Amino acid sequence: MIYIALLRGINVGGKNKIDMKLLKQTLEKVGMNDVVTYINTGNIIFSYKGISKTELSSVLEEAIHNDFELQIKVVVRSVDDIRGIIKAIPATWKNDKSMTSDVMFLWDEIDDESVLENLVIKPNIDSVKYVPGAILWSVDKKNITKSGKSKLVGSKIYKQVTIRNVNTARKIYELMQAQNS
Repeated sequence: MIYIALLRGINVGGKNKIDMKLLKQTLEKVGMNDVVTYINTGNIIFSYKGISKTELSSVLEEAIHNDFELQIKVVVRSVDDIRGIIKAIPATWKNDKSMTSDVMFLWDEIDDESVLENLVIKPNIDSVKYVPGAILWSVDKKNITKSGKSKLVGSKIYKQVTIRNVNTARKIYELMQAQNS
């Protein structure tokens, strides 16, 4: 099975620095196969058989702690999970100079549509959608200061997500499909 490990909060603002080549070696050392990293923010595609996504998360968190002495949360999703998320992203959503669109991958503990009830969503400014495994959020850049998205930072929910822009999410899926063929 093809998976993506999404690490939260590495190589951001000079904190929790992890070299992707060394991270790849760490995953291979604990039995992950066909390991490919994508950009420096902790996106690792790999294949593995035999244990659940939750167990994989624990194995990877422990391996990262052992090799890098960092407590990093890891969300693991299968190629099927990512396919469902990508298909739910409207084709018009992008991340460019006019629009910011993100995929907020949810920890299993909060992966439920009711998570939307705890967000500040501004009608006519924010486009927000729940899909199993993620919250999809888009806003025109001209309205970013009015968006409820700014209220997310520092919230309880913020600590239980890892965020990728839609361009990155789409590329991750493309790389996963290439490994799956």
